[in-house]
Amino acid sequence: MSTISLCMIVRDEEEVLGRCLESVADLVDEIIIVDTGSKDRTREIAWHFTEKIFDFPWMDDFAAARNFSFSKAGCDYCMWLDADDVLMPEDQRKFQELKKGLGPGADVVMLRYNTGFDEQGEVTFSYYRERIVRNQAGMIWKGAVHEVIETRGNVLYADCGITHRKLRPSDPDRNLRIFEKQLAKDEVLEPRQQFYYGRELYYHRRYQEALAVLEDFLEKGQGWLENNIEACRQCAYCQYALGNEDSALGALLSSFAYDVPRAETCCDIGQHFLDRERWEQSAYWYARALECQRRDDRGGFVLPDAYGYLPCIQLCVCLSRLGRQEEAQAYNERAARFKPDSPAVAYNRSYFASLYS
Repeated sequence: MSTISLCMIVRDEEEVLGRCLESVADLVDEIIIVDTGSKDRTREIAWHFTEKIFDFPWMDDFAAARNFSFSKAGCDYCMWLDADDVLMPEDQRKFQELKKGLGPGADVVMLRYNTGFDEQGEVTFSYYRERIVRNQAGMIWKGAVHEVIETRGNVLYADCGITHRKLRPSDPDRNLRIFEKQLAKDEVLEPRQQFYYGRELYYHRRYQEALAVLEDFLEKGQGWLENNIEACRQCAYCQYALGNEDSALGALLSSFAYDVPRAETCCDIGQHFLDRERWEQSAYWYARALECQRRDDRGGFVLPDAYGYLPCIQLCVCLSRLGRQEEAQAYNERAARFKPDSPAVAYNRSYFASLYS
């Protein structure tokens, strides 16, 4: 059975580090902790799990810190986690099975990264990340922010997830600050970094700037497929914020030039027409969303609700407004199969009951 080094970079993580390491300590063969300047009890907590704790001066470069952590690994594979990540009990079991079968044939193992949740704790946002990488295979981290490993060789997608559970928000300006520091030095952002820079500008409500960066990213034509599709959606959100509704719809539709429609985009278009009470058009696009195949292995951001619950509950609304109550009720019950405890489902049931009372 192959061995795995867990390699982490941390700073002031006393609230969450113990939770993270407790969830994974029995699953890995070595734990490497790289501290980038903690002033709290982070190191003390780490000592309960490993003696391999190293210092690395922070230089506004996540890739540099992660590469340093990987350089200290002595096992067959390197695995990374953030301090506010955790393996839930079911994923711990799946990880054990994965490790038992992890032989020399795999170069990279992709695991789901669950980062968004509803009030019941169900996953609402996830995507695959390169999580376990063959040690000393020449694959390195790149990117000062939103760092990534450019994978190669035999890539395995595994049915195991890492859950990202923050207890407190991180510095909301950190990533934008790092990007703008790079640009102030006349550094050129590579395509993936440009994409994420545009997203950071959007999050900071600098919509016109974000739109310019994302449109330039798309025009250059050097981006990864999934980033291109997501950039179209981000451009649409910028256009909505700027009051350009027709341009927003055009941006969403332009994503179809890159690949078959994603359910997320179809739901965005459905929402566009629903907001304008154009029920027939809205229903059409939500129905298209239900036809889309969910493919987590593409590596893009995935909104699980877009592949079931969301289009069903919105089709219920649209068809009801069109007077097609039986069809609307059927879609409400279909939505209930995805989320039995949904308040919207319960409300709709009461509404339909009142029609026939």
